[in-house]
Amino acid sequence: MPYRSKVALVYLLGFFIDLVNMFIANIAYPEIGNALGATVGELAWIGNAYMLGLSIVIPLSVWLASALGERRLMVLSLALFVLASLAAGLAGSISGLIVFRFVQGLGGGLLIPVGQAMAYRHYAPGDRVRLTSLVMMVALIVPAISPFVGGLIVQALSWRWIFFSSIPLALLTLLLAWAWLERAVVAARIPPLDMPGLLLGAAAMTALLIALTLLGESPGAPAGFLWLGFAVLATGLYVRDALRKPHPVLDLRLTGSRLLRVSMLVYLFVPGVFMGVSMVAVLYLQGPLGLTAAGTGALMLPWAGASCVAIFLTRRRFGELGPKPLLLAGMACQGVGIVVLAMTSSGTAYAVLASAYALMGFGGSLCSSTAQSTAMLDVEPARMGHASALWNINRQLGFCLGVAILSMLLNLLIGADGLHAIASQAGSAVLASFRACFLIAATLTLLPVPFVLRIRTAQVLALVRKTS
Repeated sequence: MPYRSKVALVYLLGFFIDLVNMFIANIAYPEIGNALGATVGELAWIGNAYMLGLSIVIPLSVWLASALGERRLMVLSLALFVLASLAAGLAGSISGLIVFRFVQGLGGGLLIPVGQAMAYRHYAPGDRVRLTSLVMMVALIVPAISPFVGGLIVQALSWRWIFFSSIPLALLTLLLAWAWLERAVVAARIPPLDMPGLLLGAAAMTALLIALTLLGESPGAPAGFLWLGFAVLATGLYVRDALRKPHPVLDLRLTGSRLLRVSMLVYLFVPGVFMGVSMVAVLYLQGPLGLTAAGTGALMLPWAGASCVAIFLTRRRFGELGPKPLLLAGMACQGVGIVVLAMTSSGTAYAVLASAYALMGFGGSLCSSTAQSTAMLDVEPARMGHASALWNINRQLGFCLGVAILSMLLNLLIGADGLHAIASQAGSAVLASFRACFLIAATLTLLPVPFVLRIRTAQVLALVRKTS
């Protein structure tokens, strides 16, 4: 097996492990709540703690890779992930579980940016579309199967095996990383650790996650706006500090690349918005429309099928057409799919709902696979680590913002009765609130269009055709 294929396989396995642990735990929340006496808010922090660990450690990945070497860092992060997974499965209290999920996120958060930087560095720009198609297939399969597999595990064993089940694959990935990855020569002069930047970034991420959680639950909560204000302040201080330093913990100067900047924007407003739409749609489909949980879950099948077609299309046509027409078509399809969903009612045929999900799957995956293929085309190999860290921070931010903004919007539209109004299927007012929420989401999906139109296709195609 060529060395670059070995690096790519280690990266894809790490990506798979990380995504599984983002999605699989949700299905076990009722069992965990009963076993550990947890409140709804505490259960939410099982996922939030993992996301927080990811978000804090990703900016540190570049410095750690310089200090330890990428191979050693991958092995150590996998070992930390295994130990944290074991501890999470053995946790005797909800507070302990939340702490171990945070540590699990610290280990898992290094797998994607470090692995991605290594893999993309070993693929020429023209070959990265094929690697991206594999990445997107993993990103497609995992969210679709994780809840189902997690449900089987909880039903057959217990919620603890949700965390134990990750250990064998993590150990296999650790062994492959140890056996396959080359021993990198650690730089004789390691860049100084930007501790003020690290602390400011961690403070901004933590405050933003707390603010989004509070505002998503109660849009008018003063505490949520206070935390949001603190997050904005910390972010502003970090940006000001980072642009003055030669070695910031996260190199924001890379956003000077139009391709990376536009790709990050697309990811925020297309996959990010879909994450919020999918959350709101679960309430809509099982509330006013009266679908069962199984019927709602089955709508992910046309979504997944259409996503596969989009990923295949990106792989075949990216080198001929460039990103502009693919991104524009993807945003249009997702926008239309959301509008179709908004126009449904309790008498709508299931096939119409399936078509809405198929359009969203095709459009969203066309955008995400094209954006990932475009993002680092003009990034120098030496700066790939920083670019990967930026990309993955943006990905996490997009998912969090999409869910928080649309849940907050839905709460504002429905009013004080909130979930009670949905559960009681309170007629046209609730339907109108959902429709308004979906139509706003469709509009948000199209916001990157002016920036996408400015992409220079000839420049992108020249980069794609480079052989080294």
